[in-house]
Amino acid sequence: MKKKNIILTALAVIALSSCDLTLYPEHETTPEQYFRNESDLLLWSNNFYTDNLSSADIGQNDADDKIDNGLSAYITGSRNASTQSWGFTSLRNINYMLDHLDQCEDLQVRKKYEAVGRFFRAWFYFLRVRTYGDVPWFDHVVGSADKDELYKDRDDRGYVMDKVLEDIRFAADNLPSSWERNNTRVTKWAALALGTRAALYEGTFRKYHEDLGLTDADKYLRIAAEMGKEFIDESPFSLYNEGTQPYRDLFWQKEPKTQEVILCRVYSVDLGVSHSVPYNIMFGRTSMTKRFMNHYLMADGTRFQDKQGWETMTYTEETKGRDPRMAQTVLCPGYTYNGSTAVVPSKLSSHTGYEPIKFVGDAASQLVGNGEHPWIIFRAAEVYLNYAEAVAELGTITQTDLDLTINKIRSRAKMPMLSLEKADANPDPFLLSCYPNVTRSAHTGVILEIRRERTVELVLEEPTRAWDLFRWKEAKQALNHFNPWYGCYIPGAGTYDMDNDGKDDLEVYASTPASNLPTRLQIGKDFVLSEGDHGYIVGYPGTDRGGDWNDAIDYLWPVPKAQIEIYADQGYKLSQNFGWDNR
Repeated sequence: MKKKNIILTALAVIALSSCDLTLYPEHETTPEQYFRNESDLLLWSNNFYTDNLSSADIGQNDADDKIDNGLSAYITGSRNASTQSWGFTSLRNINYMLDHLDQCEDLQVRKKYEAVGRFFRAWFYFLRVRTYGDVPWFDHVVGSADKDELYKDRDDRGYVMDKVLEDIRFAADNLPSSWERNNTRVTKWAALALGTRAALYEGTFRKYHEDLGLTDADKYLRIAAEMGKEFIDESPFSLYNEGTQPYRDLFWQKEPKTQEVILCRVYSVDLGVSHSVPYNIMFGRTSMTKRFMNHYLMADGTRFQDKQGWETMTYTEETKGRDPRMAQTVLCPGYTYNGSTAVVPSKLSSHTGYEPIKFVGDAASQLVGNGEHPWIIFRAAEVYLNYAEAVAELGTITQTDLDLTINKIRSRAKMPMLSLEKADANPDPFLLSCYPNVTRSAHTGVILEIRRERTVELVLEEPTRAWDLFRWKEAKQALNHFNPWYGCYIPGAGTYDMDNDGKDDLEVYASTPASNLPTRLQIGKDFVLSEGDHGYIVGYPGTDRGGDWNDAIDYLWPVPKAQIEIYADQGYKLSQNFGWDNR
């Protein structure tokens, strides 16, 4: 017990320390005392999960598919060096354990926890490269006397990402294939999933940002493809496909569906650990956009945009006969809470009129804020999508690749299979308008279809939509200066049947309501319509976000001002990203 208390005390000291690179763990935590056995290593590494993995939260991931009450900083233009903090404390804790693994005499245990440490070091650095580009690489704890190393400038992102992928490869080769029943600890398969995510990001970012001087895109795309194929061929994971709505069920059950869920965080009201995702969907006014809704195909696999009059279809009209995942993701006519038979009609209460129901189970979790469904970090469907995109961008994709990946996802959704030949022969004009920078090649059509599939399958999950737009060089699509945040189409004042039961339950009026219906909304007060007395509901009317966006600057964040000042105080220089100042 004494040993455990000392370790926890040391961790508390580290957590309270400031985030500059000159600090390292206190001398009380010495390798002579700790890191001798699996119990010590498990206790120390438990903090890696809380320090590095994200908690359940769908806020601050606004893009072209979703907005809410608080817009992301890249949209509002509020990013600056003064508000940034890249924090190296968690890396220091990881490297401290790795530096002292030689104190553990059990070689098998030592290698296992080296793999754990290197997984989290790769995770740490991938997130920072994704945000800042070049960052200083440290693979051991640097003493305060080694100033030239401690205050070195940023390393090239390619060097860092190569190190990241080396760490991931080691982790995949040395982590256990399984650890515990809920998949809350990292495994070989979590490492491969991380490898596909990180390598795909770097490969596509380089491919679509050659103007930033980046090369070697195919090298990273090949790694993403190789790790994805290894996962597909060797892992025990497959898509959860039980019940009548397997996609919806995947996201609100108390127990993670470990058939598909590779890594997650679990919650339990009984244990006093819950989250507020369902609550925030309602009270944070999480809102899906018309642009997102238009990504869904018809249930027979045809394009929604091929239907006559699709642009001016009302809410009940546009939701009929669509990909079944639409009604399992967004509140559509016929929606009920879990365990209830009472239909919940749309009240058009979000910014756009489209309210998500993904992650929502029963009414209590949404009204009280005690959500306890697991938060998924990695699942098999993402790995399938990562692999398919990597081989498509490489130009090597085959129908077999689609059948191993995209068509499994479509099969679970009860959607027709995707044909490589047909997709490439006839690229979707709507998707081309959504992704104007997509590479023009023999496989443009299938790349667009993979993006469609990714958009509807992974909506509101990790990695968030915004990061996809960043790597595809399509962030402008999320800014309402270029694409207004439109929602449902309202033909004008009148009454509407929102749950499709044959009875009107909502009135839209111009000045005075003419009914006693449960929901009555005034044009210009409760929402603004794009054409004044009719049109699309406009999210954030009167705002103009993103008009000063600069492709040469805004795809990276500014290096933190505080870190630059720490370097300067010691007589060293930390470089800033192009186009950003240190304010």
